[in-house]
Amino acid sequence: MVRSMTGFGRYELNADDKKVTVELKSVNHRYLDINVKMPKKLGQFESAIRAELKNYIERGKVDVYITWEDNSASEELVEYNHDIAAEYLKYMRKMAEEFGIDDDVRVSTLSRCPDVLTMKEADQDEEEVWNILKQAVDKASEIFVETRTVEGENLRKDLGDKLDSMLKNVDFITERSPEIIAEFKKSLEEKVKDLLGDASVNESRLLMEVTLYADKICVDEELVRLRSHIEATKTTLDKGGAVGRKLDFIAQEMNREANTILSKTNDLAVSDRAIELKTDIEKVREQIQNLE
Repeated sequence: MVRSMTGFGRYELNADDKKVTVELKSVNHRYLDINVKMPKKLGQFESAIRAELKNYIERGKVDVYITWEDNSASEELVEYNHDIAAEYLKYMRKMAEEFGIDDDVRVSTLSRCPDVLTMKEADQDEEEVWNILKQAVDKASEIFVETRTVEGENLRKDLGDKLDSMLKNVDFITERSPEIIAEFKKSLEEKVKDLLGDASVNESRLLMEVTLYADKICVDEELVRLRSHIEATKTTLDKGGAVGRKLDFIAQEMNREANTILSKTNDLAVSDRAIELKTDIEKVREQIQNLE
């Protein structure tokens, strides 16, 4: 199945005293561009998170938001810095001696000095954290891919309708082309007879003019290639997967063929259909831009 490049997925996982929330949002992009926002304490896992997301996503600009809560009692610890406390005490006693003041340093006074007592986060079990984080990333990614798939199926149906419309126009031009030549031949014969009156018409010369005209307006090759491109697009859509780039290239080729048909014809009916073809091709290209 084909997938859209726009999608959303969110999953919240509770494990013991820990809670992690992963949210994914994406929009169209030529390549895969992943932007991860998460707490600094999880920074060491960013590469692993990106690698995990690549198992689910091939193209698009993806914003990833991760929040982490740890309510366990050992999340933060008080750390006592003996060497710093000793330095403070040494200089306080020296000041008391030099200035002849009471040495009234107490533990409470010393403990308020900067960096004597600091709060330190408890060492986390990296394997445990990653297992929790990976579960949440995987679940959010699965939901994310599901929304992309649903939207992609809608796009596939819409593209199918437009491709069918294009085929009808190709069929019309294919059927109309011989009629244009026949009409030109008849018109040319009438003009020649009007000019020559009762004089005989040079059939070989007439046939040569018709042949030259037919060669000039012939769009058989363009129609064959255009039909082939349309069928290739349908086949690719049915096959599914990451098809956006391939279909964008095919759409460019279809537009080139439609332009050639429009430039060669001087028939109003064919011109109208060629313009409709170009309009549908442009719509198809716009929709393809949304596919992964």
